Amino acid sequence: MSVTVPARTGNPSAPGAIAAGLLAVAALPAGIALAQISARVKLLQAAAAIPVAAVLGMVALLFARRALRRSRRTLGRAGGEGAARAGWILGVLGLCIAASGAIAVGFYELLVHYQ
Repeated sequence: MSVTVPARTGNPSAPGAIAAGLLAVAALPAGIALAQISARVKLLQAAAAIPVAAVLGMVALLFARRALRRSRRTLGRAGGEGAARAGWILGVLGLCIAASGAIAVGFYELLVHYQ
């Protein structure tokens, strides 16, 4: 009697969480670097990267949640739990960077308005 082992299908959401998290963390610094390099892009215009970082951070959190659920549902056979946790951490960090950028731009606008 032979026992067939089901094929390992993997957990594609785990690397997706890492990719989205890395992009979320890099979005705002990339916008600032672009503003420093380019003569056409001003620093305040680099604030357009704030919502990009926030959206990518949320995407990373959603992918990480999906990957962790899949790993738990398959009792760890799907794998990717460590990558999902790393993606979750990167997503939270991306959201924190986006929030701090939004606060900085908000205070800048207040200071310019009440000058």
